[in-house]
Amino acid sequence: MGEGFQLLDIILFAAIAAFLILRLRSVLGRRNGNESRSDFDPFKQNEENQTAKKKGPESQDKVVHLPNQKGQQQTAEEQQTEFRTEGPAAAGLTQIKLADSSFDEQGFLEGARSAFEMIVSAFAAGDRETLRGLLADQVYEDFSKAIDEREKNNESLQTTIVSIKSADIVDARLENRIASIDVKFVSEQINVTRDEEDRIIEGDPNEIINVTDVWTFERNTRNRDPNWALTATESPT
Repeated sequence: MGEGFQLLDIILFAAIAAFLILRLRSVLGRRNGNESRSDFDPFKQNEENQTAKKKGPESQDKVVHLPNQKGQQQTAEEQQTEFRTEGPAAAGLTQIKLADSSFDEQGFLEGARSAFEMIVSAFAAGDRETLRGLLADQVYEDFSKAIDEREKNNESLQTTIVSIKSADIVDARLENRIASIDVKFVSEQINVTRDEEDRIIEGDPNEIINVTDVWTFERNTRNRDPNWALTATESPT
């Protein structure tokens, strides 16, 4: 009789355990490999944040975007320290930031470096269409005349930018809502001019020269157009 009661207890406990398991499954559900992952993914969140920043107003106030050359991420504090400008340009940059809260030195300098490469390459290739979108009217006319003269003489210019050694803001100002920033570029280039017979008339294809330019970029902070235009060029002696 005792064995019968013991067997009955075992069956009763088993039934209770099975009932509890079924209840837990109904409440918690079962994972079958097809369910969605957790909504929080730190890597995805970081990627979405970076994309949102690129789509935001800060990213629009640049000529052209460039990735981090070092391929490294920096904290906001590190970027602020790296791009904090002192000296003659500081007051002008402060005025520009007050007139345009989306302006930042880092984004501007990245765009300026890219614009420098595009303009130098387009000028050598005689690409007026590209130049038209990046230059102010007077500068475009000057560049176009130089291209016309080159074509008239059946000459070609080959320019290779080996590297941009530095790009620094040397002056900045705001006058009647027009923001102007002077950038000093120091680059390594190979420049060769050839005649119609492909003979070299100027330059050396095997010689890398250091070139220093000071370019002025301007933008009307009242306009919605976020692009900066090149308004002046100078090659200090």
